Amino acid sequence: MNEKAPADTKSDLIERILKIELPWFLTVNTRLTSECQEHPEAFKLMRQSPFETWSERTLALYLEHLVDAQSKGRNLVREKYAKIEGSIPCENTTAALTSSVEIEERWFKEAASKYPNIIREEAGVGFIKYLRCELDTFSQETLESYYKDRLGAETEGKNLVIEAYDRIAKKLGYGSIEGWNQ
Repeated sequence: MNEKAPADTKSDLIERILKIELPWFLTVNTRLTSECQEHPEAFKLMRQSPFETWSERTLALYLEHLVDAQSKGRNLVREKYAKIEGSIPCENTTAALTSSVEIEERWFKEAASKYPNIIREEAGVGFIKYLRCELDTFSQETLESYYKDRLGAETEGKNLVIEAYDRIAKKLGYGSIEGWNQ
């Protein structure tokens, strides 16, 4: 990657990421069109909250990757949805990708068991497929950093899926994920 992301705060990095991703998302025309395309603020909320669980290093690497892809005329969101639909294959089979998916699948199952009113266990298959296809669009350097974030969080006993949903709950006006789950 030629262009390095400047050392910004997390919120600045996330804002810059969303400024690239949102226009890409709004131009995706798939069979899996999302309600978020009709409500861009919902897209921002759903993307911002998980990003807030990422390290600044991973966010900076991801932003760098987005800028590089953009300079080459690529739309990584379109590529992700094409992978989800099976139009193009997922090709990355590295341990970083596989292990990241395994960690997040465990977290999702735990989240679904603790908060069944907002996280449906049956949605886990879609969650994992979406995650797998998204991670397949990451640069290897971004993916390695993303994996280290997940591994570190798991070692600390954290569940970043629950943390992301808790952030969403607070932004929706609930005190916490527990309040949203009522």
